[in-house]
Amino acid sequence: MTEQADQQAPLQPMPADWRRALAVVAHPDDLEYGCAAAIAHWTDGGREVAYVLATRGEAGIDGVAPDACAPLREAEQRASAAVVGVSTVEFLDHRDGVIEYGPALRRDIAAAIRRHRPELVVTLNHRDTWGGADGGGNWNSPDHKAVGRAVLDAAGDAGNRWIFPELISEQGLEPWDGVRWVAVSGTTTPTHAVEAGPGLERAVRSLLEHKAYIAALTDQDPQEYARAFLTGSVQQAAARFGGVPAVAFEVFPR
Repeated sequence: MTEQADQQAPLQPMPADWRRALAVVAHPDDLEYGCAAAIAHWTDGGREVAYVLATRGEAGIDGVAPDACAPLREAEQRASAAVVGVSTVEFLDHRDGVIEYGPALRRDIAAAIRRHRPELVVTLNHRDTWGGADGGGNWNSPDHKAVGRAVLDAAGDAGNRWIFPELISEQGLEPWDGVRWVAVSGTTTPTHAVEAGPGLERAVRSLLEHKAYIAALTDQDPQEYARAFLTGSVQQAAARFGGVPAVAFEVFPR
């Protein structure tokens, strides 16, 4: 626990008065590297959570060609989601690595929001960097930035019948203005948190379902790798959440 963490404002508990959430990210494994313990907590409490992924992660494993990688990573994502109580997993089929922010991406995400009608939408860090102080840290993936920004915008698009009117005429998707919050994971400026609790063990198992991806990423024992990464993440949030291991989010009310 650092002096800087001690001086930051405490994280507030996440809003709890909702029934349906939609998590929208770029790639298989994006949610498992930060959100899965929170999602397990929510589904254990009887809430509904669905996943929408912009790509199938086909460019994610150097030694596996995209045509073979896409079905492999899709299967791993479905198995991973099932571990934390999520049965609905959809893929938008944008190209992995070259997702473009713009109307096409916003329209696809707005359509997903209208289909699932969530009150809470979850996404990943949309800013230029990960970690570090005063804007430093690691440069963020262009896919993460594009999808995160599009989610924040599409939460409003979904409720406006005059933006993407073809969603009504062609797909029969009436506007949904019921999104009350967008929660961003992986941000350096979190505002809220969810106790990791028993969900942490399921989060570890959920991440471990990405067998092929982890094997290509590290030579470390998969169990040690997944547990160390996720434990470190929730302990970092604990410094601002009363010492309780937690999953942190930056919450944007709507």
